[in-house]
Parts: sequence; C-alpha cells; structure tokens
Amino acid sequence: MVEATGRALAERLAAALDDAADAGDLRVVDRATRLDPAPDGAFAYAIGADAGRFADVFVAPTRVRVEFTAAPAVAARAGADADLRVRPKAVRPPRTLVFVESVEEIRPALDVVEAVRAVVD
Repeated sequence: MVEATGRALAERLAAALDDAADAGDLRVVDRATRLDPAPDGAFAYAIGADAGRFADVFVAPTRVRVEFTAAPAVAARAGADADLRVRPKAVRPPRTLVFVESVEEIRPALDVVEAVRAVVD
C-alpha cells in the first residue's frame, strides 16, 4: 500500500475526477483557494455533474473524506463493494462518508463517485 498525505490524496482524486470529466459531465467545482489539511477535515472541493453538486471532499493530514449529499444509500453500497471504509452521517438529510486513505483507494473512490453520478443524473 502506497501511503500519501491527505493533501496529495485530495490532489490525486481531483486529477482523476478531472480525467473522468473529459469523458462526461462529471466535474470538480467550488475548489478551496487553499488546501490546508485539518484533523477533522477541511473543505477542499465539491464534486458535481449536470444535475448539480452531489459530494464534498474534505482533507485531513493522512486521508480524504468524500461526503455524499445525494444518493447516500448508493454511495454506501458502492463504497462497501469497493472495500473502502464507509460510514453514515446522521444528519438531515442523511449523508454517507467514504474515506480514501491510500493511493490505491483513488480508483475505487472514483467508482463510487461514478455510481452516485449515474443515479443523480
């Protein structure tokens, strides 16, 4: 497993999202002007599609948290299927948190994003 800082993981995930965006309507939106990791996660950027924004990305010192605001059940199922750490967030409306803790988890996280985007569109 290749370890990376939270900032590096956030940047790699954004690059993977930008690459995926070339093939469709997926895009990184509302990028923070500074990417300063925080222990509880600092907002880095949001993920959107033609149907609108559906996830927020937060960066911590050693990991990234993707907080799905749309289709939380789909995100939970896809994240679990991809062997990523997943946890529900008990707020109204409910959200699902998917954690990216290594470079190897970037591709599976992108699969979760794609699964949610497919349902949102």
